[in-house]
Amino acid sequence: MYAAAGSDSRAGTSAATAWSTLGKVSGAALQPGDTVLFKRGQKRNGDLALSRSGKAGARLTVGAYGTGARPVIGGGANCVTLTGSYWTVRDLRLIGCDRAGVQIEKGHHNTLLGIRADGNVVGVSIAGPAHHNTVRGSELIDNNKMSVDDPGGDDDSGAFGVLLNGDDNLITGNTITGRYATSHDYGYDGAAVEIYDGDRNRVEYNVTRDNETSTELGHDTGKTAHGNVFAYNVVTSEHEHGSFLVTRGPDTGLGPVRGTLVLNNSVYLPGAGSQGWVCHGGCDAEILKLRNNVIAVGGKTGYEDGGAEDSGVYDGSQHQFDAGPDSVFDDPRFTGPDDLRPRSGSPAIGRGEPTGYTKDITGAPVPAEGATAGAHEYRP
Repeated sequence: MYAAAGSDSRAGTSAATAWSTLGKVSGAALQPGDTVLFKRGQKRNGDLALSRSGKAGARLTVGAYGTGARPVIGGGANCVTLTGSYWTVRDLRLIGCDRAGVQIEKGHHNTLLGIRADGNVVGVSIAGPAHHNTVRGSELIDNNKMSVDDPGGDDDSGAFGVLLNGDDNLITGNTITGRYATSHDYGYDGAAVEIYDGDRNRVEYNVTRDNETSTELGHDTGKTAHGNVFAYNVVTSEHEHGSFLVTRGPDTGLGPVRGTLVLNNSVYLPGAGSQGWVCHGGCDAEILKLRNNVIAVGGKTGYEDGGAEDSGVYDGSQHQFDAGPDSVFDDPRFTGPDDLRPRSGSPAIGRGEPTGYTKDITGAPVPAEGATAGAHEYRP
């Protein structure tokens, strides 16, 4: 099926008989295996609602046809609201909606591939009932609007690249930039990936740039945000108070967040007020484990009141954590401020311990022994 300039009274089975409106697509009785294609270079305003479901061997697909720029959907409450399962949504641009570029409300085994979401409160939001979804190879750019921004209450919220309230989701191979917005409560706010009430999510092989925070974790009373993994991500930001990861122990209002693994990330935050990671309120080894990370900051490399760290390389003006026996405080010798590959002589080379990952952020193999700390294996 196709959707482009046309008429909703047509069959919608070819470019010559295309439909005209998002409402027609939203209400269509799609069956497993069906495909809806939007014409490149065109824009539709409103909310595309995907409520039907495919099957494991017969997915439903939304994509693009023709030549030129991605088809654009914008101006709705959410650009795309997905409540079905086994969808692939790809090659769309989702811009300027009131809340999310894509809101996965309660589906599972959906894949977002090659989308661009910009100018929203959140690029991709995966709600609590949703699980086992994937966001891959996408651009989540300048989603820097706040949904709550009022004085007092400690409740400002917004400027998210990905907001994870669901479980067992995979965020991989994406570029997430520009999560930075003014806030009455916090001065500035924004996160590339925010995990709140979500368990066992994996955030791997992403590049995040110029965000206020790369990731933050927490949960409501009676809920959890346990067992999340952050591995082989490259994080840079020029913001004065940029940070890589913020998580919580049991003595905070949003914790404890248990079992977070932080593996082989490369981080460069030159701001004088920057922090590599923060784990407070009773942090310990059950809350946070770091291995093989390379973190260079203008401020504090890390702060924790307990935890388990080792095999890392740290460079900054302050350190407020107990380093493991195989960690060092030294210049990581990055290739450049936007290129965090290690140069010859880097203390990251050969420092990494096995973590079960077999490739780095470029796809290069990771040796079983003598791996490089950080997101890049050393290549002369």
